[in-house]
Amino acid sequence: MSLNKIMLIGNLGSDPEMRYLPGSGKPVVSFRMATNRRYKVEGEVRDEVEWFSIVAFGRLAEICQEFLKKGKQVYVGGRMRTHNWLDQQGAKHYKTEVIAEEMRLIGSRPNGNGNGGVKEETLPEMEPDTPSEF
Repeated sequence: MSLNKIMLIGNLGSDPEMRYLPGSGKPVVSFRMATNRRYKVEGEVRDEVEWFSIVAFGRLAEICQEFLKKGKQVYVGGRMRTHNWLDQQGAKHYKTEVIAEEMRLIGSRPNGNGNGGVKEETLPEMEPDTPSEF
């Protein structure tokens, strides 16, 4: 048995960027997300920031595009995926990203409901919608 599951709470470092898969036309959105950790070493407070590349497909991609903006606090649940490729000089490159399977707006908001002023019913429950060819 194996498990590939990641759960992140952090802030968007960029607005989501929408594109469409060639052939199927399925929507794909990508954005960067930062998580923060504060800790002490010998009395000195240190901050550690970790950046993640997030990708969502289908209806979840459309919801992310509509509701997420740079700086918003968000929960993303999904799985990790690593791509590798060779550049024109033959050097091998790697990119690890999170394939989002669920997303929730969180954090305090002006209206106090914790979801950025978006009514819960406008954020439908999402089934994983990731194409196997991508």
